[in-house]
Amino acid sequence: MKSAIYKCLVLLFLLSSLAGTAIAEWKLDNGASSIHFVSIKKSKIAEIHHFGVMDGVLKKNGEATVNINLSSVQTKIPIRDDRMKSMLFEVDLFPQASVTTQVNIKQANNMKPGDSALQSQKLTLSLHGQQKMMDSTFLVTRLSDGRLMVSTIEPLIVNADDFTLGKGVEALREVAKLPSISTAVPVTVNLIFAQ
Repeated sequence: MKSAIYKCLVLLFLLSSLAGTAIAEWKLDNGASSIHFVSIKKSKIAEIHHFGVMDGVLKKNGEATVNINLSSVQTKIPIRDDRMKSMLFEVDLFPQASVTTQVNIKQANNMKPGDSALQSQKLTLSLHGQQKMMDSTFLVTRLSDGRLMVSTIEPLIVNADDFTLGKGVEALREVAKLPSISTAVPVTVNLIFAQ
């Protein structure tokens, strides 16, 4: 009798532990995640850049927030990095950008390793003191190590003028003596969350 009660208690403990894991918050793995954007100059030269430092959380209710350290911009040209920080992003005044969206967390928690699902959601981008809601379609994939990958299916197009960055783009164009720099920037996102 005592053995049966003991086994029941152990089983209940294990089940409650698993349930707690299933609904725990997910933290962004900065080292495994990436946000890339493409700049186009002279109407035909495209260059890929990225941000190196971000943090974020996927909450139990499915609300996802990612904060991007704009000082971590990396273009492979140090002077261009410095100009982007000071002339475009104005990191002294606006040190970070943030993205918030909703993930179907119930669907994600029920996935087995290797399962994927498309989700279409609105996201809000906060950048340079401005906010804009955008449509997005992303793929949610449960990885074999228990982590969750959220990645864009289509690039997000960020328009500089929507975030009062047009003057900064023009300043970069002038200092680099370029005929043009596009103010529409494609952005791709690949985020890894771990419990």
